[in-house]
Amino acid sequence: MWIDTHTHLDDPQFDSRRDAIVSRAMQAGVDAMLAVGTTAGSSQTCVELARRFPAVYAAVGIQPNYTEQAEPDDWECIVRLAVEDRVVAVGETGLDRHWDYSSWTVQQDYFDRHIRLAQRHDLPLIIHMRDCEAETVAMLESASGRHGLRGVMHSFTGSAATARHCIELGLHLSFAGMLTYKKSEALRAIACQIPSERLLLETDCPYLSPHPHRGRRPNEPAWIVHTASCLAEVRGVELGTLADQTSENARRLFRI
Repeated sequence: MWIDTHTHLDDPQFDSRRDAIVSRAMQAGVDAMLAVGTTAGSSQTCVELARRFPAVYAAVGIQPNYTEQAEPDDWECIVRLAVEDRVVAVGETGLDRHWDYSSWTVQQDYFDRHIRLAQRHDLPLIIHMRDCEAETVAMLESASGRHGLRGVMHSFTGSAATARHCIELGLHLSFAGMLTYKKSEALRAIACQIPSERLLLETDCPYLSPHPHRGRRPNEPAWIVHTASCLAEVRGVELGTLADQTSENARRLFRI
């Protein structure tokens, strides 16, 4: 059985087929999925989906590229949602220097807010990091000294050094469909070195469809098996062993 630790099931691409998507996931052996919010409205929808589908849990947050657009009341909405039933994580949060949608100061402010909220309620963080590895690690190191830190670097594509730093901080690393792409040799080499107790899997659907579905949208949780098969192969373990380990890791981290 698999746990998809990062989906965007609230995405409008799923509106006409959400029931079928969840049904296919369960038929494929995905017995739990995290619906991860990116805005206040998205987070509210994720909570509603978690109430509607027994296999779905929610994470609430404002993704860094949306922080500049956040209204004054949006953060209070996230704070309220964080204590709702079936909310198991804070995020998606983090930092992003690839896109120019939100100022760096605003991104850092919201990342710190999310970290403090997660620590206050002893919830794990779901962390987005793009083209800013040193800055992200620095903020996480500072936060870990302030209080305990739990969480996952989602859809990890960073360096081997960053992976080591994240592990030292007590974080998990999650791999998505990019692991299966032909030019991802370096990422596969890093995935081989991650301690088994820190590994997680995700689809990040509707994005990052894995091979052999690359280029097709929407990606969906049922396709997590393709990323899992790739990861099992490069690590030299049986697929069932990987399923057991990653699912246990997810259950322990998110307390589901």
